[in-house]
Amino acid sequence: MGGDQGPDVGEVVRFDVTEHPGDAVVVGVLGEIDTMTAPVVRERIAGRIPSARLLVIDLTRVTFLGSAGLAALVEAKEKAEAAGITLRLVCGSHAVTRALQATSLLSLFDVADGVPEALRTA
Repeated sequence: MGGDQGPDVGEVVRFDVTEHPGDAVVVGVLGEIDTMTAPVVRERIAGRIPSARLLVIDLTRVTFLGSAGLAALVEAKEKAEAAGITLRLVCGSHAVTRALQATSLLSLFDVADGVPEALRTA
C-alpha cells in the first residue's frame, strides 16, 4: 500500500493508566478522540472494566472529542454499569466539556472536577 495513510494512532492519542487502592483505576487519555482513535480508546477503557470497582476516565488532556469519541464514552458507561462498576469522568478540557454539553450527554455521566476528587468520592 502506498500513499499518505495519515498519522499513526499512537501519535494522535496516548494513555496513562494508574491503579489506586480500593480497586480504582484511572485511565488518562491524551490527544484527540475522533473516528480514527475512538476504537483504541474504547478498547483501552473496556479492558480496564474487569479489574476496577471505580473507573475514572481523565480527559483533561484531550484536545478534541468527536462524535465517535462521545459514542465510545457512552458505550464505556453502559459496560461499566452492566458490570456493576462506577465510571466517573474528569473533563477538565474545554473541548471535552463543550462536546458533552452540546450533545446533552454531560448529564449522563458522573463528573468530578479532578482525579483526586473522583477518587475521594468513591
